[in-house]
Amino acid sequence: MPERKPRADAVRNREAVLAAADRLFARSDSPQHVSMADIAAEAGVGKGTLFRGFGDRTGLILALHETRLEPIRRAVVDGPHPLGPGTPPAERAPALLDALLCFKFDHRHLSLALEEAGSGSPYGAGHYDWWHGTLRGVLEELPGFGDGAFAAHALLAAVRADLVDHLVDRHGKSREQLRAELAAFTAKLLTGTHDVRTTHAG
Repeated sequence: MPERKPRADAVRNREAVLAAADRLFARSDSPQHVSMADIAAEAGVGKGTLFRGFGDRTGLILALHETRLEPIRRAVVDGPHPLGPGTPPAERAPALLDALLCFKFDHRHLSLALEEAGSGSPYGAGHYDWWHGTLRGVLEELPGFGDGAFAAHALLAAVRADLVDHLVDRHGKSREQLRAELAAFTAKLLTGTHDVRTTHAG
């Protein structure tokens, strides 16, 4: 049997809930204080609609995060330069990190809410594994790089939402300052790979 399409009112309710959650997380200084009741009231729907559509608060946050991130993910999978698979790895790795940084900056309260929903860590989320695997694969295309697993973790740590939020709120960093500093850091790591040697004491 063909898959049934969601009813029009269900689609409208879902879009209203996601938009309401987006607004509330963007306005809030403490994402953990945004409740399902707050989101339902902002969207003009009953709280039961949220639980039926998303399961729980974490499910709602994840759905919103995935919706906002999906255009970047599509660009990585089959898009053009500089995110797409045809881009040389030395250009693609910094572009991936820059795209993630810009997303975390522009949606940092949403990203913080997702990290907090996962007990303060992004590492258990499925999207983290996808980004890590993608970046690791790009790094390992660089001649002489070798295993990129740890380097991918280290570079992704530089765009954690809590770090971005700290640098913006506590240190007054602008979007362009963060982008420039991340690009310089990434370039040092990538251009220095051929000279890195593991040493052992004794």
